[in-house]
Amino acid sequence: MQPQEIDGGKILKRVLIGPRDGAPNFVMRLFTLQPGASTPYHTHPWEHEVFVVEGEIEVIQKESRHKLTTGSYVFVEPEEEHQFHNPSDKPASFICVIPKAGGE
Repeated sequence: MQPQEIDGGKILKRVLIGPRDGAPNFVMRLFTLQPGASTPYHTHPWEHEVFVVEGEIEVIQKESRHKLTTGSYVFVEPEEEHQFHNPSDKPASFICVIPKAGGE
């Protein structure tokens, strides 16, 4: 599947494994954030697991901010307000796994 450009190309989202591949339960996505890019601050009813593949990501949550670097990971609980931000001057990529119910 071709990467989806978000926010004018500041964010690229690529579905690595999902229902189209026969995955019955989960969707694995790869996000690439350009320097200074942020996902929207949001919440949803499903959990997700995030693994930083390259670069530096700041995870912004209601009560905290965490800086993650290559090889780091974080669990985002269902209904938890969150945002991912690239504070560096280099692109950063992370894998995000969600339940199939969360869409692609």
